[in-house]
Amino acid sequence: MRYAIRPMRLADVPQATEIDKECFPTQWPPPPYKNDLLFNRPARYLVACKEENHAVPVEETEQRGAPLNHFLEGVRRFFYAAEASPARQRIVGLIGFWLMAGEAHITTIGVRQAYQRQGIAELLFISTIDTALMRNAQVMTLEVRLSNSAAQALYEKYGFITMGVRRGYYTDNREDAVIMTTDTLTSALFQAQFQRLKRAHAERWGPALCQID
Repeated sequence: MRYAIRPMRLADVPQATEIDKECFPTQWPPPPYKNDLLFNRPARYLVACKEENHAVPVEETEQRGAPLNHFLEGVRRFFYAAEASPARQRIVGLIGFWLMAGEAHITTIGVRQAYQRQGIAELLFISTIDTALMRNAQVMTLEVRLSNSAAQALYEKYGFITMGVRRGYYTDNREDAVIMTTDTLTSALFQAQFQRLKRAHAERWGPALCQID
């Protein structure tokens, strides 16, 4: 996979706003990304990014002779990206969630249209579950549009079940929202399913670099 996951930075806000406008054109204004990053401790955002500029290419013979060094250089560029110009990375997707009182609540998820159907939304979803586990969350919850059957299928795949409906939840068209939640994240059943799905995603789309906190 050519994409990597890391926490959103302030420099990413303009691109995050672009994604929000593209994915949710009828829901405006966008989430308060800057305010959340600076002042909202429970709020978390992860981004999926693609490197636009690359280091000076290594000679082909050197690449064949030192593939490990080439891979490690890619890892170094990703994890030390904060020291480089944020413009080097194109943000192609994002996910937002809150961590409070043992619960991780997903608030938004979106991927640029040109990058959809490449496993990016699922990778963001996997990284959010990993973050929730690191932060000792016990359950995950979310709301999803009643008409968004594709998203509901993804969530059900990862063990979310429908708990109810919020009538007229979405302000743009008063559409109902389906309330979904997981079983306990640390339960043996959830963990077995989650680890199996993580492996299946990596096998299909390739391993990805994920920096979560």
